[in-house]
Amino acid sequence: MQRDLTIRDMDRIIEMAWEDRTPFDAILMQFGLKEQEVITLMRKEMKPSSFRMWRKRVQGRKTKHLKKRTFEDGRFKCSRQKQITHNKISKRY
Repeated sequence: MQRDLTIRDMDRIIEMAWEDRTPFDAILMQFGLKEQEVITLMRKEMKPSSFRMWRKRVQGRKTKHLKKRTFEDGRFKCSRQKQITHNKISKRY
């Protein structure tokens, strides 16, 4: 991995990788890391047991790959959650 990632970037990538409904494509779009590069980062930054647990969890998970998803929307959103538009929270009047 040749990219200059900050600690904050690496933390966010790891967080996104752990999230069930965040696809690898989102990490690629935001940070430019392909799935294999994310796996390499996770292997390097995590304890071996945590990495094995993550790999077991992620392997074959349809939600981690956009082409395998069966649902239309990108993620579940609670009806009580505020609308977020262009990184700004919309106010309801």
